[in-house]
Amino acid sequence: MNRGRESVRSTRRRVILAPLLAVGVAAALTGCSTLEMHGYLPGFVAGQPNTTNQTQRVSDLWTGSWITLLAVGVITWAVIIWFAIVYRRRRGQTGLPVQVRYNMPIEIFYTIVPLILVLGLFAFTARDQTAIETRYANPAVVVDAYGKQWAWDFDYKNDQVYEQGIQAQPGEGANFVESAIPTMYLVVNKKTEIRLRTRDVNHSFWVVDFLYKKDMIAGKTNYWDFTPTRIGTYEGKCAELCGEFHSRMLFNVKVVSQADYDAHMAELRARGNTGLLGTKYDKDDNAATSGSQDSGVDIPSENNGGIEG
Repeated sequence: MNRGRESVRSTRRRVILAPLLAVGVAAALTGCSTLEMHGYLPGFVAGQPNTTNQTQRVSDLWTGSWITLLAVGVITWAVIIWFAIVYRRRRGQTGLPVQVRYNMPIEIFYTIVPLILVLGLFAFTARDQTAIETRYANPAVVVDAYGKQWAWDFDYKNDQVYEQGIQAQPGEGANFVESAIPTMYLVVNKKTEIRLRTRDVNHSFWVVDFLYKKDMIAGKTNYWDFTPTRIGTYEGKCAELCGEFHSRMLFNVKVVSQADYDAHMAELRARGNTGLLGTKYDKDDNAATSGSQDSGVDIPSENNGGIEG
């Protein structure tokens, strides 16, 4: 008799709690801001375009992964709490509970389900990584970005002009001039390729609001192809510990209209910044030898054989 009453009470609780839980989840989802809907990632502004053509893909992978893992966590916690409550020792009970071993359906379940989750996350990651890493066949803007201790050089290949950053110097202390941080100019809605190289040690090129970072490895050229889709100025920094003034290895990326971009190229020419810096300032005594730090030797011809994206 008591068991029947407990069953009825349990059923009533489920009937009451299920709608409340559904309403709570729906309210939480509908009340999410732009920041929350993108997993608290930077770079998203309500009512404005994304910073690049790739950021939504990154955000979807990030939030999808967290939602999946959170769901697994909630189910796991719920099962643990459920068994701790339902199968607890009751008053008057003695001895050990019934021991269950070798439950084949359960063992298959908790082997197959994690495997499916891991394979699913791997598949989505591989798909998005392949899309992000695909190079354009004919990018409209090509910039060679050189990392160096502790600043940046930018060669604008199409326009044959450059901007040279000034390294943070020992003894500067709090006198570091932020206005002297080099700025890379890009054209909004134009296919862009950035070719990443280092002049000395390994660095990492990171534009925070673009949700992307990529290493600059001695002896190698890495590529990042994307389309900037929102006008604005965005912070960049080195994401690889590279020495004493690593934290000051900063730069900006300014996405502008074609007219403003052309005006900046003209300004660089007026300053005398014509031609390309190339590997001229690489810190390597053996730049001509195979396997040296001269990371410009593997730069392909202008037709880089990429895939149109």
